Amino acid sequence: MKKAYLMVALVLLVATGCSWKMDKTVQLKPDEAKTKAESFINENLMDGKSKVKIENLAEDNGMYKFDVNFPDGRKLEAYLTKDGKKFFPQAVEIDKFAASKAGDAAGAQANNSDQQQPAQEAPKSNKPKVEAFVMSHCPYGTQIEKGLLPVIDKLGKSIDFQIKFVNYAMHGEKELKEELNQYCINKEQPAKYYTYLKCFLKSGEGESCLASSGVDAGKLKSCVAATDSKYKVTEKFNSKEGWKGQFPPFDIHTAENEQYGVQGSPSLVINGQQVESGRSPAELLKTICSAFNKAPSACSAQLSSAEPAPGFGEGEADGSTGAAGCGQ
Repeated sequence: MKKAYLMVALVLLVATGCSWKMDKTVQLKPDEAKTKAESFINENLMDGKSKVKIENLAEDNGMYKFDVNFPDGRKLEAYLTKDGKKFFPQAVEIDKFAASKAGDAAGAQANNSDQQQPAQEAPKSNKPKVEAFVMSHCPYGTQIEKGLLPVIDKLGKSIDFQIKFVNYAMHGEKELKEELNQYCINKEQPAKYYTYLKCFLKSGEGESCLASSGVDAGKLKSCVAATDSKYKVTEKFNSKEGWKGQFPPFDIHTAENEQYGVQGSPSLVINGQQVESGRSPAELLKTICSAFNKAPSACSAQLSSAEPAPGFGEGEADGSTGAAGCGQ
């Protein structure tokens, strides 16, 4: 995964070659723009419990620029068009971005591209080892999981597939608890894991999915307690030990995160090498099948070429989300 900056935890809006026309008949006053932006973020992008504050609103290049102040002290510089119809959570400096793409060293440093980018192709093997690193509540992590499930159904035991977790959480304590649950279901009740995961990706409701998937609640509780104690997940959340800036650690797969250079969700690793792929079932099948020495007949399966919608629920994405993700 290319390094992404998801300051608003539930969404990253990516504009690629888009055009829009501002309604010049409607021009919000500064106090109206402040209220509009604050209401939009709190009602649509936050968890319903915490609220952001808009400060330092000023005109900039025909739009309103302002700071989004989060309860935990983080700040995000964002923009709103004067008609109040377009919100931009991050500005991209075009010249610097273009310089980094062309290999300009100074431009690359300005865009944090000093981080090693994953290779486009993975080494080949007779039975590819496929590891998908996600955060359970990252909308782009859930997106790639939805794209991967039909692929796993087709390829079955011809690959060694595992869903693993990024070693920090960006979506609060609920993410830590969900990842503990998923880790334990996959570890001790693997026959029920994908049934549970399909339900969770559709509804986002872990508790109801545990019941409908037939997960043994007692067995799960015991595993979660032991795993939590071993990796000190809750203890570190409460003490803030080992936090990555504003984000608590989730250390179960830290060794693999460090081995592969995983920085965010989603990160796809095949045969020990990070790779990039489209997130539609068809593209993911193609990417994984390219890692076989001799591809099985299942690689000829016709799967959907549409990317699943980010986040929970069903449906398709409105165009490609590219390398969007959740990460520092």
